[in-house]
Amino acid sequence: MSVKENQVFAPLISNRRALHEYFVEAKLECGVVLFGTEVKSLRMGKATLQDSFARVEHGELYLLNCHIDPYDKASIVYSHEPKRDRKLLVHRRELKRLANELQQPGTTLIPLSIYWKDGRAKVELAIARGKQRFDKRDSIKRREQDREIRRAMSKRA
Repeated sequence: MSVKENQVFAPLISNRRALHEYFVEAKLECGVVLFGTEVKSLRMGKATLQDSFARVEHGELYLLNCHIDPYDKASIVYSHEPKRDRKLLVHRRELKRLANELQQPGTTLIPLSIYWKDGRAKVELAIARGKQRFDKRDSIKRREQDREIRRAMSKRA
């Protein structure tokens, strides 16, 4: 098996609610610093991204409120804390760009998914703006219209 066949880009854990709650302006892929038991739990798909976000603190990027379940087969001594702050790995110029964009009011960094690439866990972050209630209704209406159009086109063919 070659390296390219071994790559898995499908999201292992995804934040499906994020696209409903936010307008995504830009995406960024970054690495994440994990303990051994966290890696094993992630490989089993035992994590949630609901209510998690990223923040620039002291010149570094951290993922906050991401819950990774403790690994069942690990002893208590080697287990990890489920909701600890995890450091994200980005280039310095990307970090400066993120810090500048986060200065704008209403913008935040949210994780969209966690996936494996070349045997390493990656987090896909999005620079996002929160939606208002009428924006959400508008998005639902547009999605329903697109679905009706697709149905009509498939019946026609």
